[in-house]
Amino acid sequence: MATSLLRVCPPGELLRPLAVPERLLLGPGPSNVPRRIRAAGALQLLGHMHPEVLQVMDEIKAGIQYAFQTRNRLSLAVSGSGHCAMEAALFNLLEPGDTVLVAINGIWGQRAAEIARRLGANVCELLKPPGKYFTPQDIEQGLVQHKPLVLFITHGESSTGVLQPLEGLGQLCHRHGCLLLVDAVASLGGAPIFMDQQEIDVLYSGSQKVLNAPPGSAPISFSERARDKLLRRKTKPPSFYLDMGCLANYWGCDGEPRRYHHTAPINSFFSLREGLALLAELGLESSWERHRANCSLLCQGLLDMGLELFVEEEKARLPTITTVRVPEGYSWKDITAFLMDKHGVEIAGGLGPTVGKVLRIGLMGCNSSRASVERVLGALRDALQRCPRSRL
Repeated sequence: MATSLLRVCPPGELLRPLAVPERLLLGPGPSNVPRRIRAAGALQLLGHMHPEVLQVMDEIKAGIQYAFQTRNRLSLAVSGSGHCAMEAALFNLLEPGDTVLVAINGIWGQRAAEIARRLGANVCELLKPPGKYFTPQDIEQGLVQHKPLVLFITHGESSTGVLQPLEGLGQLCHRHGCLLLVDAVASLGGAPIFMDQQEIDVLYSGSQKVLNAPPGSAPISFSERARDKLLRRKTKPPSFYLDMGCLANYWGCDGEPRRYHHTAPINSFFSLREGLALLAELGLESSWERHRANCSLLCQGLLDMGLELFVEEEKARLPTITTVRVPEGYSWKDITAFLMDKHGVEIAGGLGPTVGKVLRIGLMGCNSSRASVERVLGALRDALQRCPRSRL
């Protein structure tokens, strides 16, 4: 074809080699990807219905069941981020007019409520200030008052750094005829969670935090109670892409011959498989203890610097993401930019209700180490000495 017909030239920036800097990612995610997982993601593609890929998917299912501590047959990975798994859970559980009770103590409850409203659900909100968690008494009061079909709650609230206790909530929900839906994107592998023992009905997470894989695949699992609700739907889920009936078949969860549903992100699955394998090799209990110990080390270091932790109760601190109040007189933007530019370390400012109030420091998966703690504490000391302070 004659080039004179072209009106848009090849972009000059695409004619240069791709350049990506080396950084230590200690924000709320994504986390750094270990060499073994990077190598898995760089493997040659196979077709999404090839038997070797289906075998990898079966291994991912087994890994999810281990990480979640569940025997649910409807366990798989959604082709998308953790946010996609949130939508998959809500799209499949809720129909127009269904009542859902959303426990909101940070941005993820806010997001879940927004999605549920768009689905036409009757959304009731249970509120706690950022930095606080819900007690069983709080939950029961909401269940009695609103009589929901589903309760949404966040196990690891990454915007505030709160770890939500889950003991007894599943039994409480079931006593009131309600399903328990839990967001564990920021907590899976970093804090104990027992899907079957805690009677959680839907649990989901993401690949890019403790599992140290690139974002793009999100583990999710449905209990038999939740699966029964899917089968009793009067209407089809509003998303074909996230229809759990179709996905269950593609993932081999329904006992039927597998059929094409969508072109899956094959290399993301390879990476997720290796992330789950690394977790299995380390062991859940060892992973939980590593995250607890390094979070404790970080918190003590921050306190020794005279900084104030945002979550007051030690037991309520999320081991994977620590929130610390922005020191008086400093700009969080100045501090995060200084760490990135001078030390090659990423930490983040607040999100949602904590914007401008906190700094968020993530220690997830391979990044949860004494070396990471020492590096970020040293970088913060340097920042507090060299960043300009505002004149009050």
